[in-house]
Amino acid sequence: MSKAPYVPPKVWKNEAPSGGQFASINRPTAGPTHDKPLPVGKQPLQLYSLATPNGVKVTILLEELLALGHTGAEYDAWLIRIGEGDQFSSGFVEINPNSKIPALLDRSVEPPVRVFESGSILLYLAEKFGALLPTDHAGRTETLNWLFWQMGSAPYLGGGFGHFYAYAPEKFEYAINRFTMEAKRQLDVLDRRLAESRYLAGDSYTIADIAVWPWYGQLVRNNVYSAAEFLSAHEYTHVQRWAEEIAQRPAVIRGQRVNRTWGDEASQVAERHQAQDLD
Repeated sequence: MSKAPYVPPKVWKNEAPSGGQFASINRPTAGPTHDKPLPVGKQPLQLYSLATPNGVKVTILLEELLALGHTGAEYDAWLIRIGEGDQFSSGFVEINPNSKIPALLDRSVEPPVRVFESGSILLYLAEKFGALLPTDHAGRTETLNWLFWQMGSAPYLGGGFGHFYAYAPEKFEYAINRFTMEAKRQLDVLDRRLAESRYLAGDSYTIADIAVWPWYGQLVRNNVYSAAEFLSAHEYTHVQRWAEEIAQRPAVIRGQRVNRTWGDEASQVAERHQAQDLD
C-alpha cells in the first residue's frame, strides 16, 4: 500500500524529527545553545572550521598566500566539530551569527575584524594581501562573477542534490531527479566556460577557482557524494581537466588536510598552528 500524499499543515511546527545524517544539528532557531569561548592562538589570523567543501576553500587560499610569500597570512586553524554542535557555542556565534563554518577572526588589526561566509572570507583575504584577485576592472569583475556564481549555485548541489542523493533517510525520486538535473546543468555551465579558458576568470588562477573547485572539481573527481558515475561526470571533459590541474597544486594538497578528521590518517591534520603541522 502506498503512503498517503503529504499535505502541508496551515502552520508548520517542528514536531517530528527530520531524520538523516545531520538531523541532530538542524533547528528552526538561531543563537547559541551553550556558553563556551573560542580558543585563540598566536597567529595573526584565527580560523574556526572543518574540512568540508566550504571549509577547505579558506585553508587552500591561506596556504596559497603563504606559498606566495605573504607571511601575514599565518593562521591558527581550530577544529569546529559541527556534528557535535560546536558551531552553536557562544564564542562561535559571536563571530558568525549564522552558526556555519568557516569563520575567521583577523587579529592583525585593532579592533579585530570578524569575517563569515566563505565567499566573504576569500574576498577579504584576497584584498588584504593583494593576491589571487585581478586588479584590472574586467578581470576583477569576471572573478567575482564566478565567486558569486558558486555562492548561489552550491546550495542546490549540497542542500539539494547532495542531501537527497546521499543523506536523506529516504530516497525520493522527484527530489533526486529535480536536483540531479540542476547539478548537471551547473556542470555544463562550468564545462562550457572552461572550454574557453584555462581557469574560470581567464588565464589566471584566482579565488573563483578556489571557491568552485572544492565543490565541483571534487564532485567530478568522485570525492563529493561518491556521485561521479551517477552524474556521468566523464562527460564534462573541460571540468575534469581543470579539476585535475588544481588538485596537483601543493597549496591545494596542504589546505585540504587542515581541520580534517576522517579518511586516510596521513591526510588528517585536526588543527594547524604552524606550517610544520603539515609536514
